Amino acid sequence: MQDLVWIFVSALLINNFVLSYFLGLCPFLGVSNSLETSFRLGMATTFVMLITALCSWVLNTYLLIYAPYLRLISFIVVIASTVQFIEMLVRKLSPALFRALGIFLPLITTNCAILGLAIFATNKSYGLIEGLVYALGAGLGFTLAMVLLAGLREESELSDVPALIQGTAMNLIIAGILSMAFMGFAGLFSAA
Repeated sequence: MQDLVWIFVSALLINNFVLSYFLGLCPFLGVSNSLETSFRLGMATTFVMLITALCSWVLNTYLLIYAPYLRLISFIVVIASTVQFIEMLVRKLSPALFRALGIFLPLITTNCAILGLAIFATNKSYGLIEGLVYALGAGLGFTLAMVLLAGLREESELSDVPALIQGTAMNLIIAGILSMAFMGFAGLFSAA
């Protein structure tokens, strides 16, 4: 049980896919304009990560032992199929969210954080439960990073920011500071 907690906390805070590995930066910087959109995209990405972890475990355990050279293409097919399902579901259940996410919903397919999850879980030889916990931690870490950036972006729009750093420059400065803040978690948990 302690190993599962460590896997979860590590993926959520210490080895955050966005702020430590710099994976998934396209939606991180592109969609984080509002808290609501960021949270919903983060939850959709978390769901895709969970399905990807489940499918990658099944593929690695039962199919790819005979053809390991098909691992990457198999992961891409699973991710693309899951995202298509999510896109249809969001379009049906929440047309406003579908319009708000725009092009970024199909971009979950090419989100390198999801492919990275499948590859990292495989390389770490995680079983089914460990892989799902890892996916949940990574997805919630992605959501946390998105929501933090969105909140800070909304706050910076209301603040008196010099014209020189408004917009993209300010967003990159905020992302860099968030990344450095999350680096502190590595020291905190290694001392424990």
